[in-house]
Formats: sequence, structure tokens, C-alpha cells
Amino acid sequence: MNRADILVMGATGKVGRLMRAHWQAKGLRVLWQGRSAGAAPDWAAWTPGMALPRARVVLLLSGITSGDRPALAENRRIGLDVAEAAIKAGVGCILLASTMAVYGATPPEGATEETPPDHPQAYGAAKLDMEQAMAKHLRGSGTALCALRLGNVAGADMLGTVIASGRRVALDQFADGSGPMRSYVGPRMLARVVEALARRIIAGETLPLALNVAGQRPVAMADLLAAAGVGFDWQPAGPQAVQQVAMDCTRLAALVPPVPEAETAAGLAAEWKGAMSA
Repeated sequence: MNRADILVMGATGKVGRLMRAHWQAKGLRVLWQGRSAGAAPDWAAWTPGMALPRARVVLLLSGITSGDRPALAENRRIGLDVAEAAIKAGVGCILLASTMAVYGATPPEGATEETPPDHPQAYGAAKLDMEQAMAKHLRGSGTALCALRLGNVAGADMLGTVIASGRRVALDQFADGSGPMRSYVGPRMLARVVEALARRIIAGETLPLALNVAGQRPVAMADLLAAAGVGFDWQPAGPQAVQQVAMDCTRLAALVPPVPEAETAAGLAAEWKGAMSA
């Protein structure tokens, strides 16, 4: 492959594996990269200091998701290493898989891309630092950046992690009797979003610096588990528990038309289970 349309970095991680199961980007040449990458023709090995494979668009899924602040600070280094390599390889745009955790507490109507961060926890603060460091490094380089602030990816969030470990899920129950609600995106929808954005980049369009990526309405975790046929227990919500974290995805809807059925608990569960059985 002389030049890929999309290079997906970190493709062997949780989100990458779920996305690959739903990938349908016909007509786009895709190259996958990951630490446990195989030797197949559409896979590439890369470590910092190596030349990046030639690609029009890079989707950067790589990153540190847990640990203390020094461990999470590695996200900045990862981002800068990829940014520098992308400049040298002539990449048109990096789609950075960021997170809605950059916002911290969100308003009831959902955070827009312009909502100021409100005391994000360590992971969100580290990803925001990664966004800002990459944006500064890429400024004026010819390689653009679009930070995709992902909602919970169905199957790759806390629920999926607990279920994969064989443990039983315990959901916080708040004073109104209900549990947590989050903005969610299914792995099939995420793959569709990346494909659509890549086509826009290749066509010469400029994307915004940040883009919220999730359904138009938050989903109750209890509803998602019920739709997936997974039992759970309630536990009293502690003083630090947050009932709702949500984003306004109006900007995304203008670029990639929503699929309402994919944004329901049933649709998310189907994408999650479909990826696991692929």
C-alpha cells in the first residue's frame, strides 16, 4: 500500500477492536497499527522515532486511560510523538480520540465544544492537556487536528470492562431512584463517524478543532444493561458520584447525519454485542 487514506493508530486497544468489527469504509484504504499488530499486509508497526506510514488521515486511538497523574501525563508525550511524525509524513489531519471527561461536570443540557472545563478529574485533565499540546505543536504545520471528544463507547467503558472481567456490575442509585446517565456512542456509529469525517478531510474540508461524538441524548446505564441482557445490582451513590455527564452533539449532526435507532439503549447494546461476537 503506497498511501493509506486512514491510518488507525492504537487499533488493538478496546475501542479499536470494537470498531474493526464494524468497519465498512468501502473505497477507503485503511492501515491499522497497534502494539500487538500482526504481519498482515494492512497492518503496520510503528514506534516513536520511526517514519510514520504515509496516510491522508490519522485516527489516534492510542493513549493511557488509567493510573496516577504521572502515568496519565504520558498521553501528552504520545500525542506529541505522533504529531511530529505526522508532520514529517505529510498527514492532512489527525483525528484524536479524546473524551467527554475533558469537561468534568457538564450542564444539564449537555456540554458544547465551547463549554469551559469544570474541574475534570485526572484522566480528563490529561486528555485535555494532550489536545492542547498537539494543537500548539501542529499550528502552522500543514497537518490539522480535530479532537473527537468521545462519549462512553458501548462495550469499551466501565460496564464493558467489568463484564469482561467476569464480575457483576453494581450501579450507583441516586436519590430519585435512578442510576447514572451518560452520552454514549456505539462502535458501529463511531466507525461511521470516522469514515465520514475522513472523506470530508480528503475532499479538502477543514474540520473544527474539537467535535463531540455521541448520540443526541444521554442513555441510562441501567437501560443499556437491560437491553444487553446483563444483570446488575444497585448500590447507594456516594457523595462523589455523578448522575449525568452529557454532551451537546449538534455540531456532529451537521457533519454526520444521526441514526436515531443506533442511539437507543437497544441499538447500542446490539452494536456492542455484535462486535463481541464478530
